[in-house]
Amino acid sequence: MGYKIAIDGPAGAGKSTVAKSLAEKLKFVYIDSGAMYRAFTLKIIKKKINVEDKNALINVLMTTNISIADDRIYLDNVDVTDEIRARDVDKLVPIISSIPEIREIMVNIQKNIAKHKDIIMDGRDIGTVVFPDANLKIFLTASIEERAKRRTKEIRDKGVCANYEDILLDMKKRDEMDSNRPVSPLQIANDAIVIDTTNKTVEEIVNEIIYLMGDH
Repeated sequence: MGYKIAIDGPAGAGKSTVAKSLAEKLKFVYIDSGAMYRAFTLKIIKKKINVEDKNALINVLMTTNISIADDRIYLDNVDVTDEIRARDVDKLVPIISSIPEIREIMVNIQKNIAKHKDIIMDGRDIGTVVFPDANLKIFLTASIEERAKRRTKEIRDKGVCANYEDILLDMKKRDEMDSNRPVSPLQIANDAIVIDTTNKTVEEIVNEIIYLMGDH
């Protein structure tokens, strides 16, 4: 079966950074579930498909190959790791990822990728839907101002112009959509351990999770 660690939380809470660092330390496979939805959203944008045409979206996903290798995400065998962080993807991904049929197909893909491996997967519904029987469930959180600050820095570090106020507003909208969508909303699993990352370093959080593994 393999050991499964589910890391959930809102945008900018540090999920990917922590999960990557933890996977490296433990020699686990890291799967960024959000990047998978972003890759599919990128394909929809490129194919100019109307996001309200649910059947068209489902048909495209059924013939789409999304894979992860060495922390890079591949869409139909093309590396799209950097492309999926574009602002137009940011705006559409909450809409596409809230469609029940899309989530169902994607959850099956995620479960298949993770079969028989020691994995760390991060997202918004990993501990509640994808791996409800995960060995350890972590929910990372931070103040929305801190999360927006981190996301702004992340974008600027890539040489792209980013406005803090715009990102803060986008994040508030994203939180609202993620928490209130009818299928797989962002919520804390009953048996998840909540870690506030606001004033903690990545190393501190990683060490805390490794310590918690000993209790599970």
